Amino acid sequence: MADLFTLANLGNLGVLIFLQAVLGFDNLLYISIESQRAPIHQQKAVRRWGIIIAVALRIILLFAMIKLISALEAPFFSIDIPGIITGDFNFAVCVFLFGGGFIMYTAVKEISHLLSMEHLEKSLGKDTHKSATAVVSLIVLMNLIFSFDSVLSALAITDVFPILAIAILVSGAAMLLLADTVSEFIKKNRMYEVLGLFVLLIVGVVLLGEGGHEGHIHLFGYAVEPMAKSTFYFSIAVLFLVEFIQSGYQRKLAAERAHEQGTKEA
Repeated sequence: MADLFTLANLGNLGVLIFLQAVLGFDNLLYISIESQRAPIHQQKAVRRWGIIIAVALRIILLFAMIKLISALEAPFFSIDIPGIITGDFNFAVCVFLFGGGFIMYTAVKEISHLLSMEHLEKSLGKDTHKSATAVVSLIVLMNLIFSFDSVLSALAITDVFPILAIAILVSGAAMLLLADTVSEFIKKNRMYEVLGLFVLLIVGVVLLGEGGHEGHIHLFGYAVEPMAKSTFYFSIAVLFLVEFIQSGYQRKLAAERAHEQGTKEA
């Protein structure tokens, strides 16, 4: 036990907790949005069980990757069509490409759904056709996809399983504490749901870039390059800044119009 909680391991634990918190932001965003597709009276339980099951599976995934990391690095198959596409596809590449594509599909589908809604004030819970079980399953699946990148990043810091598991448990506890608050905020401020979906869209692009880079994929002679983490976070910051400024500007315009209307009536 004394060997476990050394100064180096405690330092790694602090870095891992911070890393899990940063990388878990988009995960929490997805959970908050997707849980609203469940029946209203089950949404809180859906978020809770989705996170608990996903955290348990994340620890299992971590244990399996530590044991099988060398085997998982070997390519399952390769594609070599000169001038069109070339690349090697191992477990990580397949997960990144599938996950990125699925997240982008989900984001585009939900954005299209919001644009087609006739009554924006209508509760998502009343307009859903998904059961609680289906929503929990989607949350668990997406959590594992999000987790894969964070697990690979964590393994680059340390391979001490207890330290990695503690960091995952702490991040899971934080998600449990924040999930209801974030979900309620999005429900009361529907404009941020669109912002959240665009964040997920960017996350999908990031995962596709990671998969392409990991598999040395070339499309039409050009290498697929990953998006730098600094670029990703800068893009998210710009999205939030634009939304904040636009919301303030719209409130100012609404106040001016109300004042002008009151002046005309007087």
